[in-house]
Amino acid sequence: MTERTHPDDTTTPADTNRTTRTALVTGATSGLGFEAAAQLPDAGFDRVIVTGRSRDRALMAAEQLVERTGRPVFEPLALDLNAPTSVQQAADELVERGVMIDYLLLNAGMVSGNDQVITDAGVEVTFSSSLIGHHQLTMRLLADERLSPTARIVISGSEAARDDVPTFSVVDVHELARKEYGGDATAASVALILGEQPAKFKPGDVYATTKMFVAWWAAALARRLPAGITVNAISPGSAPDTNAIRNANFFMRKIMVPAFKHAPKRMGMAAPVPVAATRYLQPLEWGPDVNGRFFASAPKKMTGPIEVMQQPHVLDTDAQEAGWAATVHVAGADVPAAV
Repeated sequence: MTERTHPDDTTTPADTNRTTRTALVTGATSGLGFEAAAQLPDAGFDRVIVTGRSRDRALMAAEQLVERTGRPVFEPLALDLNAPTSVQQAADELVERGVMIDYLLLNAGMVSGNDQVITDAGVEVTFSSSLIGHHQLTMRLLADERLSPTARIVISGSEAARDDVPTFSVVDVHELARKEYGGDATAASVALILGEQPAKFKPGDVYATTKMFVAWWAAALARRLPAGITVNAISPGSAPDTNAIRNANFFMRKIMVPAFKHAPKRMGMAAPVPVAATRYLQPLEWGPDVNGRFFASAPKKMTGPIEVMQQPHVLDTDAQEAGWAATVHVAGADVPAAV
């Protein structure tokens, strides 16, 4: 890879003071993203960019984080991952600020409700918020050389992608391809992302499948990144005290999540938000050899120590590459040729 130079922003903090450690957290206005951002100053970061779907929401989060931590290191950034124009505007602003990112936490996402929602860009909203918008942002950061040579990228995974969580099932991409798309796993993956698959819409299955695509994305991107930069999918585990399930169906909101929350601690079904958020920060201690992996709780657990997932569907290289090709197709962006 060629040496990264930035002749147009030689007076910016990113280039004149590389002792500054910078993080960017998506979906940082509440829940796990907010908590992870709050922990970053103690992890050695003295510039933390927090995003919200509007500038006002991001600014409010930044102010709340300053008040909570007593550290004036937080900056707001408007970013609506469901709107490609917003993603590009946010990337443009990062260039204007001269930002060089050392830690990129792709935390934002949502659980869909009973009714399927398609964004204005034509993407099923769970895939859009968790995968496609993050892909578009990451590709721009690579193209604009806004990731430091030793950057750590973390994207939020889920225990549901293990395919052992009740009411959540990962769609078998290969089976779908054989039945409906002439064996073309990429075409089947595109259909899933767009919400065009022939099966009845099941929000739990869509969520689990989205998070499986997230893990595949991390594995495929790791094979394309320059040496030194890493990307891993990490499940924060079960943290019921967030509003992530606000759009979820009645069973999940009123039965499943409360059951997790009130289960005996020894069962490992729920964790406080601060504890769950610490999982996201673990890669800061890992070397460049830990790359392209999916970390979650032990099988059939929802909290506790994380480990590398080794299930066959997780390690399916063909599915990883089909998911990557589909993501590139839908997002309209790939890893820049110069990387």
